Amino acid sequence: MTARAQLSVRAIRAEQGQGTNIFTFFLHGADITRIADISRIHRDEKGLKGFQRGEIRAHVRAITEFLDSGPVLFPNAIILALSSEVGFTQARGRKPGNMIEVGEAGTLTIPIYPEGRRAAWIVDGQQRSLALSHVRDKSIAVPVVGFVSDEVETQRAQFILVNKAKPLPMRLINELLPEVSVLLPRDLAARQLPSALCEALDSDPSSPFHGLVRRESTLREKAAIVTDTALIETIRQSLRSPVGALGHFRRNGGGTDTAAMYDTLLVYWKAVREVFPDAWGRPPTESRLMHSAGIRAMGALMDPIMLRADSSPDRAAAVQHVLQRLAPHCHWTEGCWSGLDLAWNAIQSTSQHISRLTDHLLHLERDLAQGTP
Repeated sequence: MTARAQLSVRAIRAEQGQGTNIFTFFLHGADITRIADISRIHRDEKGLKGFQRGEIRAHVRAITEFLDSGPVLFPNAIILALSSEVGFTQARGRKPGNMIEVGEAGTLTIPIYPEGRRAAWIVDGQQRSLALSHVRDKSIAVPVVGFVSDEVETQRAQFILVNKAKPLPMRLINELLPEVSVLLPRDLAARQLPSALCEALDSDPSSPFHGLVRRESTLREKAAIVTDTALIETIRQSLRSPVGALGHFRRNGGGTDTAAMYDTLLVYWKAVREVFPDAWGRPPTESRLMHSAGIRAMGALMDPIMLRADSSPDRAAAVQHVLQRLAPHCHWTEGCWSGLDLAWNAIQSTSQHISRLTDHLLHLERDLAQGTP
């Protein structure tokens, strides 16, 4: 591809990681969106694309108004992922004595391509970049840090790490986590496997959740009715305990049997769908089984039911038998929950309601197993 034009700036080059080039430089605010694209998160037939959330217009407007209010200090750096097409020419000449040799000064050259094919991508600062493109003073000097990488996985990983401490939607982070394989902080690593299992449940045509999970990239799809945060939290709880339905497949030194975990999820939730066909696949306003409270409560029930079913020659039949025994006492779409004094549609996504419904189902299942309903 031949560049229509190019932008050259003075920059400092250094290296991090395994030889990754890092550049620091300044640009006029209006030039950022000339050289860099915003990679929006979406899905196509090949899977997950991009990583950035949508434009927050109120946020962009507030930044624009601030920048237009008069001479302002705006030292917030924009972080870019740069294509390997960028060029760097080291400056020549004598260096001052006693200078700390951290980076090399020179000229960074960035090709300018049409939107959608640019040689840079905004990793952090998309709302600021959009605001800078709208301000009256197009010459505001903006600090930029750019790292060279054509790998979307690296760009996603940096996007997650940079935004981890900011009010970034957890749903967006959860959806991106399975797509990266770099070393992550402990709290994010703990979410990676649950999010990957959640993604498999949504994308697998044989899964009862196929096409039903509401993720950041599918917010506008009407069929997506189950919040991924509820399903991910259910999986996390089961993974935390070494005797959980999923946790006992996590072995120290022996690897994690993710295939067995996923099979357990399929067996259990397929049985839930079979036993409650009238409540499955309906919006939460019509069925509290698909509500986050219902998913969390039934997810907690998975541990005792699946652990007992593991000793049965037909796990699926054993799980269905237990759930069928429980079904007459459940009120997902009508009626009132005996023992909770709550109408079916009065159950909400509060910690109190989730806890009460979970305890009720666990005690009810135990009593029914002992023959004392």
